[in-house]
Amino acid sequence: MIRHVVAFTFKPETTSEQIGQIATELRGLAKSIPAIKAYACGPDEGITPGNAGFAVVADFDDEEGFLTYRDHPQHKEIIARLIAPVTDQRSAVQFQA
Repeated sequence: MIRHVVAFTFKPETTSEQIGQIATELRGLAKSIPAIKAYACGPDEGITPGNAGFAVVADFDDEEGFLTYRDHPQHKEIIARLIAPVTDQRSAVQFQA
């Protein structure tokens, strides 16, 4: 199984409404892309100072499943329309889980 983990830090002017819309639309991907086996995302709870502001964790059977998600037009559209304009930093990793 491939696990994909992404952490975002948003620009200071990013609103809670924008973050909520990102979460809602990303969660919809799990219904649209059969290659996704498990999907969770959301804003940081603010428990530990210095954390990223948002995280995504997604599981796929294999590399092909991850690539299907990564390159899916709906995923790319959400990134271009909602995530990229408000993201200051992004870090990601894929690993065998």
